[in-house]
Amino acid sequence: MKIKTLYVGILLLSGMYMFPFPGFSAAPEPQSDEAKQIVALVEKAAALIEARGQAAFPEFRKKDSEWYNGTTYIFVNDMQGTSMVNPPKPEIEGTNNLDMKDANGKALIREMIDMLKTKESGWIDYMWPKPGETEPSRKLSYIKKVKLGEEPLIVGAGIYSD
Repeated sequence: MKIKTLYVGILLLSGMYMFPFPGFSAAPEPQSDEAKQIVALVEKAAALIEARGQAAFPEFRKKDSEWYNGTTYIFVNDMQGTSMVNPPKPEIEGTNNLDMKDANGKALIREMIDMLKTKESGWIDYMWPKPGETEPSRKLSYIKKVKLGEEPLIVGAGIYSD
């Protein structure tokens, strides 16, 4: 009986290893050229913030610039959840959005903050309207922790998948 239980346990474990439960495996980072461009844009924006501080923010708001073009734009939040830069939605700048949830109930700002407490950068997906639209679309954003003086900020940009 003990041997049979041992075999069943081994089979179950090997099955979990060969076919992992989706909740246990992280989604791979996107490898498309568009994703690589987003990473480069965010890295460049982070360097600009570190060099110029808040003086960089007006640059991020300029439409038809490298920072805000079509559906691509740089956003900046502080680690308490306050939006500092959001070019297509300037009405949320200066407001605390810590408890904001997307159309699926995801607390996206909280998740960004939680992610950047343990790592310097990464990808997060959520539902967010494209610039000029009201209906949310799936968005995959690359975010990075950056210092403004001693205060850590979140800088990011994303790709809409639909």
